[in-house]
Amino acid sequence: MCPIDPGCTWGVLSSPGFTDIRPTAAPAGARGRRRGDTAECGILPDMEFDLFYELAVPDPDVRGEAQMFQEMLDQLCVAENCGFRTVWLVEHHFMRGYSHSSAPDLVLAAASQRTQRLRLGHAIVPLPYHHPVIVAERLATLDILSGGRVEFGFGRGFSPQEYDAFGVAMNESRERVAESLEVLRGYFRGGPLSHSGRLYPFKELDIVPSVVQRPHPPLWMAAVSPESFDLAAQLGVGVLAGPFKPWFMVRTDIERYRASLAQESAGKAQGDGINRRVGMTVGLLCLEDGRRARAMAKANVTRFYRELLRRTAPVLEKLHASYEYYRRIGGLRFLLEKAASLAVLETAGMVVAGDPDHCIRKLEEFSAGGVDHLLCAIGAGGSPHEVVVESMHTIAKYLIPHFQR
Repeated sequence: MCPIDPGCTWGVLSSPGFTDIRPTAAPAGARGRRRGDTAECGILPDMEFDLFYELAVPDPDVRGEAQMFQEMLDQLCVAENCGFRTVWLVEHHFMRGYSHSSAPDLVLAAASQRTQRLRLGHAIVPLPYHHPVIVAERLATLDILSGGRVEFGFGRGFSPQEYDAFGVAMNESRERVAESLEVLRGYFRGGPLSHSGRLYPFKELDIVPSVVQRPHPPLWMAAVSPESFDLAAQLGVGVLAGPFKPWFMVRTDIERYRASLAQESAGKAQGDGINRRVGMTVGLLCLEDGRRARAMAKANVTRFYRELLRRTAPVLEKLHASYEYYRRIGGLRFLLEKAASLAVLETAGMVVAGDPDHCIRKLEEFSAGGVDHLLCAIGAGGSPHEVVVESMHTIAKYLIPHFQR
């Protein structure tokens, strides 16, 4: 039971196409349809509401690291009771103030002992920094501790400083991700594993423990370039989009992903481990007082985006091999950075702030555009704990029922 919210007693929620501990009965009043219903039937599928955390500490004199971690864990208990589906944590290093999420699997392990239903997502594990065998071991341990609630997102990372610190060549990022994923898929099949790749050769390793979910936890890939959406479809994994790409671009990418996925997964069963879902991160602050919500977002959420855009500057300003698309959107980044106001960010579909009616109108565009999981960065930029919890309750009262009819 949650230590701060006795209502957090729901069972584990499974993911489409994957087997784990089955869910308990839905809470009274829940009206969600089966996942997989489509707009082809004249109705839109439900859009799940998730949480997204960078774990920011913008002013340690006001709110230190220890307080931030404690408040975040408390928020997850509230979120579970409010009907949020998944919490997603990034992995960043050496980004003081902006993100103190350098060991997200440990935070998620702590969350697994405070919650019963909330799914636990990596968004994302930068595979080039890690040996894939260690990734497998830690992923399985978390899956066991959580009773089969892990969602595994992977990607390349974007920080030249991180690559330099960990002794990895940035131009090898694609090769390292591809080989790591090959090792992980071999591990998921079970039994002693041998691998003859260039980067991670090994023989007859008996890797323990094993994941709970079958055939494996749902797999997701960070997608930025249009080509990366194609690759996700080819790999049969879900996509995690955003948070620094405008909605009009993401919407086109989603259409591309759906078309590619339809070709790649034709004839394959729903239980085959393919993840057909799309997640998108958005800065969201919804309060019954819309003016207050926008004032809070202006102070905190816009700070988050300015810092995010600043953090991506090194890879945008220097053409790193295999990061060409970052270079191509560099001009857009500079435009947003110069005019990173709440109005501009909301026009770009990167932030939604206001009262429930305003937020519903804005979010309906994402639902209609094919977003399955809305990764809500409610606490982006270090929003006060009390405001984050208030927004969660407002979302639970108005937004979640609207989008899960």
